[in-house]
Amino acid sequence: MYLSKLTLDAQHPHARRDLCNPYEMHRTLARAYSTGTESPPHPFLWRLEANPPTTGSAVLLVQSAVGANWQALKAQTGYALEILPNKPVDLERLIQPGGRYRFRLQANPIVNRNGKRWGLAREEEQLAWLDRQGKQHGFQILACIRAASERLQARHATTGHRITLQSALYEGHLEAADPERLRKAILTGIGHGKAWGLGLLSVARSS
Repeated sequence: MYLSKLTLDAQHPHARRDLCNPYEMHRTLARAYSTGTESPPHPFLWRLEANPPTTGSAVLLVQSAVGANWQALKAQTGYALEILPNKPVDLERLIQPGGRYRFRLQANPIVNRNGKRWGLAREEEQLAWLDRQGKQHGFQILACIRAASERLQARHATTGHRITLQSALYEGHLEAADPERLRKAILTGIGHGKAWGLGLLSVARSS
């Protein structure tokens, strides 16, 4: 697995466009994972990290099972202030049975009712959703706070329809109950809305 960290100039017109529309951001990042053919780009996950508004920059974490080629972004002068590319992460070594980890996850907590997805906005519902995800994906929540919750809105790049998703930012500590399932969840993401920068589960060993 590979992690890249991008610092964007929030004043650059293309960066500002992407930061305002997750679909556009996803399309921009997808260029780094394009194979150069008509086949789709390699799957990847990304998350916009909180940054003090006075900095004038925005930080993105981008993750994939394959390394990214960031030359297309580097060619856009001024778009990225810094690109730290393709840090390798050995998930087999990192995720061990019973291991305890600090985590961060921005996700789309939902419930299915009458065949439709409904976003969960209440804190207790969002935390209960995360507990259910833990049972499904091989981890147990030891401690967690909902650090933020908001509705994301964007216009679909193809249809032009306006779409709204509920997001929640979780931070805390978890324990690996089933390492194989947890590794898969880290690689493929949790929940829906991955093109919106949701689903990336970041973990680090607890000290």
